[in-house]
Parts: sequence; structure tokens; C-alpha cells
Amino acid sequence: MNKRLIGLTGGIATGKSTVANYLANTYNLPILDADVYARNAVSVGSPILSQIAQRYNKEEILLADGNLNRAKLGEIIFNQPAERVWVENVIHPYVRNWFLKTIDESSATTLVLVIPLLFEAGLENLVSEIWVVSCSEEQQKQRLIQRNNLTNEQAVARINSQLPLSEKIARADFVLDNSYSLESLLQQIDKVMKK
Repeated sequence: MNKRLIGLTGGIATGKSTVANYLANTYNLPILDADVYARNAVSVGSPILSQIAQRYNKEEILLADGNLNRAKLGEIIFNQPAERVWVENVIHPYVRNWFLKTIDESSATTLVLVIPLLFEAGLENLVSEIWVVSCSEEQQKQRLIQRNNLTNEQAVARINSQLPLSEKIARADFVLDNSYSLESLLQQIDKVMKK
């Protein structure tokens, strides 16, 4: 059976979750989220978390309860590109395998794969079409600062750690412009779903 596999991506804080939630609630589509799989990859006691703890200072990278100190890891990987690549190379194969397993086991004909690092992780071959959610760089930065309580510098570092939005847009099958109202965004989604 040929499945419609929508790869939903875009820059950080461009509105991917808003689009995914709308597709789930309005069209009853299953949402497979790379961030959820990535969190599972580093759950307490996982082999991947052990690898990360061995690479970095265990006392700093792990919280008292054994969970990953995400803030500390973020500091490392958003300021040291080589370390970001190392962490991604450890986590991405795990995420890919979960996508493949879930797609295989799903009876749905259309699934949405939310993959912020779709191109960076080389996961384009998992999907049949690519949707990119975009907005202006200034909006992206302001949303990120507000959402994650970051400084301007931290927000810019996170945005710059990803492939430029313009490159993602150039490789998209559909672009959803989230620079305007929510209503405008939802209308664009409806239009693409009817295609």
C-alpha cells in the first residue's frame, strides 16, 4: 500500500507544532514526532544516554535523578558544531528506526512526520512530500526568545545551528507561510490537503 508520508519541517519556532496539531485535530492524521523519539533515545538508563554521559562530564550532563540535563547539553552543542554533529550522529539512527517501525506498523494511509532536522539528518527519503513552515527571521527569533526564555544570542545560535530556512524552502514541495495570522496559516494547510 502506498502511503502519503508528509514530512513536516521548517526552522526552529516557525510553527511546526501548530501545523501538526491542526492536521491531527482537523484531519485525524497520526503525528510521528522526531523530537519525541529523540527524547526517548536519551531516557534514563538508555545506551545513548550512557554514551553522552561518557563523552561529557557526567556530573554536569546528568541531573540528580539520572535524566539528561538538556540545558547543559544545549549549551555544548549550540556553541560547538563538532559536538552537535557527534550528538546527532548518535541520536539520528535511533529516530530513523522508530519512524520506519511506526510507518510499517500503521494502518493509516496518510501520516505526518514532524522532523525539524529533516534535511540535516538526511531523512528526506522517509517521506513522499515535504512541507516547510516558514516565517520571517525576526519573527522566528522573537518567538524563540519568548517560548524558550532565551537571550538574543542564544536564540540566534539555535537558529544558525540549522540549515537556513531559505534552503529548506527551496527543497520543499509545499511552503506554509506563518508570518501572518493563524487563520491564514490554517487556510494554507486546508488548501494543500485538498491537493
